[in-house]
Amino acid sequence: MPPPEGSPSDSAVSRLSRQIEFSLEIDKLKGVLRQTVLLDSSRQENVAEHSWHIAVMAGLLREYAIEPVDIDHAIRMLLVHDLVEIDAGDVMIYDRSRREEMKKREEAAARRIFGLLPADQAQEMRSLWDEYEARETPEARFAFALDRIQPLLHNLNTQGLMWRKHGISRDQVIEINSPICDAAPALWEYVSALIDEAADKGYLRR
Repeated sequence: MPPPEGSPSDSAVSRLSRQIEFSLEIDKLKGVLRQTVLLDSSRQENVAEHSWHIAVMAGLLREYAIEPVDIDHAIRMLLVHDLVEIDAGDVMIYDRSRREEMKKREEAAARRIFGLLPADQAQEMRSLWDEYEARETPEARFAFALDRIQPLLHNLNTQGLMWRKHGISRDQVIEINSPICDAAPALWEYVSALIDEAADKGYLRR
């Protein structure tokens, strides 16, 4: 007997169930803490807060991109790229010893988390994640720049709280964050001057 007119098919229900399952799964991102504190220094920010923040910043600062950028595409990338941290967690960007291990964990996380979705949407989100990781498009380079700038601004405006805690040097900050210049030279000029000022104030080791 056919279903009543207007009722969803089994395949439509299954698709919706997978979309809802994914939507509930990504709520876990709110519980993953980053190595960055809020500007009032009251606590560490969580990854969902970070993703929201850089997505808003991307729209705000798009005029500084050196290449034409599809900003909607860049924002979608920024909202997706950290979902793997639900499984992989966050590691301090200056901790080189753990980066290779993190790459493997993030790859496994991408397969599991995006695999919760219907096949077409799983491929769409995985493609966004892969594009960000490769940084071969203007959108990916600009998204990466924003992902670097936000924690920089937090450290600069909390008197280098996490930098001082981990003994980070000016040279480390310059090395890790200089790719900002590839996508937005004006933004890099702005923050690099602030990095020098932070070193002068003792927020960073010389």
